[in-house]
Amino acid sequence: MIKIAVLTSGGDSPGMNAAIRGVVRRSIYNDIDVYGIYHGYHGLINNDIEKLEMGSVGDTIHRGGTILHTSRSEEFRTEKGQEQGAQNLKSLGIDGVVVIGGDGSFKGAEKLSQHGISVMGVPGTIDNDIPCTEMTVGFDTATNTVIEAIDRIRDTATSHERIFVIEVMGRDCGNIALWAGLAGGAESILIPEFEYDMDEVLDRLKQGYNRGKKHSIIVVAEGVSTGSELSEQIKEKSGLDTKVTVLGHVQRGGTPTAYDRMLGSRLGAKAVDLLLEGESNKMVGLNNNKITSVDLTEVFLEKEKVDYDLYELGKSLSI
Repeated sequence: MIKIAVLTSGGDSPGMNAAIRGVVRRSIYNDIDVYGIYHGYHGLINNDIEKLEMGSVGDTIHRGGTILHTSRSEEFRTEKGQEQGAQNLKSLGIDGVVVIGGDGSFKGAEKLSQHGISVMGVPGTIDNDIPCTEMTVGFDTATNTVIEAIDRIRDTATSHERIFVIEVMGRDCGNIALWAGLAGGAESILIPEFEYDMDEVLDRLKQGYNRGKKHSIIVVAEGVSTGSELSEQIKEKSGLDTKVTVLGHVQRGGTPTAYDRMLGSRLGAKAVDLLLEGESNKMVGLNNNKITSVDLTEVFLEKEKVDYDLYELGKSLSI
């Protein structure tokens, strides 16, 4: 293998730059030319590809987002777009591509492999919803961002003796809500994987008030309900003063934690190692604190599940 390229696709996540840096510097360490594909698959089709040097990733490990930028490309879903992307790589003599992103990004990688390009996936998403890895790049930072917000909001909830509904990201996966809600001591955590009972939510609030607690935090994933809708239901059925905070895209940005910097660096470097060993169409991941790899087909077949034990733990500790 003479040349390797790296791209980021889909939603950005803190730690992606650490992963990019891992790919670039591991490649250069092994005397391999490395290229950056800007703006994801859209940039691949438009040949927005540049050779990267050691300094290209200097002073980036601490930065959130992605220096390669990202986008979603409908054109790359077509056979014509995939052929164009593969041809652009071949014309530059690029033999392998490291794709940093989520499930949709990996499906694009698999299409590239069908056109003769060696590919390796690095799981980068704040939702931690990729099977075959215990952690994805960005999840730890996003969760800590939400925990910090919960801690701050609890101060004002306590001062004004109010209920606060905090809406977090998680359209299909409730891991951010679950982990942050549990670590932040939320009284109720609502996630899309499990149906919630509004009467149970209200009973928890009443139990708290009966023992003298006059503030509560409810964390809801966006895939369950909007914070505003949930707040209105609580007001209507309980008459309690309820406020809403929607964290939105603040969860995606910010300086990555040490954990995400380490994870991104380890996964990026391992992806290069596997490509140099002749491997392809795989994803690197973290299992039992070891960097592992698995076929992309296995990633697509499995469905990541929220840890039910954590969910039950949250319910039992928030009484």
